Amino acid sequence: MTAIHVPVLAGELIDLLAPHPGQTAIDGTVGGGGHARLIAERIGPAGTLIGIDRDPVAEERFAQLAAEVPCQTRFVRATFADGLARLLDEEVRADLVTLDLGMSSLQVDARERGFSYSYDAPLDMRMDPSQELTATEIVNAWEERRLARLLREYGEERYAGRIARAIVRRRAETRIETTQELVDVIKSAIPAPAQFAGGHPAKRSFQAIRIAVNDELEQLDRALPLAWAALREGGRIGVISFHSLEDRRVKRFLSDRARGCVCPPDLPVCVCGREPEAEPLTRRAVVPTPGEVASNPRSRSARLRASRKLREVGA
Repeated sequence: MTAIHVPVLAGELIDLLAPHPGQTAIDGTVGGGGHARLIAERIGPAGTLIGIDRDPVAEERFAQLAAEVPCQTRFVRATFADGLARLLDEEVRADLVTLDLGMSSLQVDARERGFSYSYDAPLDMRMDPSQELTATEIVNAWEERRLARLLREYGEERYAGRIARAIVRRRAETRIETTQELVDVIKSAIPAPAQFAGGHPAKRSFQAIRIAVNDELEQLDRALPLAWAALREGGRIGVISFHSLEDRRVKRFLSDRARGCVCPPDLPVCVCGREPEAEPLTRRAVVPTPGEVASNPRSRSARLRASRKLREVGA
């Protein structure tokens, strides 16, 4: 496993969230701790950094970080939705909340975890190694129609039906146990010309299976309102997503918070009384610079959106 972690859109995130001494910050997806470290250095000895992650490797990284940064720290071992819910139950409120979605470099670079189509490894893809559902079970046990729907909806895979049929045929002969075996099946189902367009031919299928294994989109749908509720008035949230399924959810959630009057346009005066809860800090998604993409190719698909909480609902 590499010891180097490069946080994506780090400068942009810090500029938008503007952490300063004495604040409380929640990093809902600690990963390698790159963003957490930058925030911790700015909130200082009077500040508090709370990290959340379901991955035990992230917990180890956070423990190392806690020994090196000046602020108070706390770690919650849980999914980011469950962790935020726990903090709300404790009436914890924060000035900053960050969510860096998708896989961390720690997970991708750990070959034995089976996240990457670039290495041959056991089919696993669990962010929490203690959970039961693995990629092996999905690939070998889910029926063809369910597999095709998964690849189409979560991977936006054009050849979802063909790939699902190929998987079912192959597993009827022998179980698919490794990442390379799955890559070979996927390649066999995609027409040769299409294999050289849009990146690696297994990219979308691996994304879909990983999302299903880790319940990622449902976690995000739960976490966004919890993160918003955890913010104090005037607090700021920043979310980095890595594919359109995530980014659309984040955009919709933050746009809904920023919307004011929803009365029909033909009404002469507002009767709904709705006022914005949020001030957008980004007009559109912030993307990496060409320089960042050149130095860190994994940042290519990153999208950052941020907002400031104007008021509590009903306040």
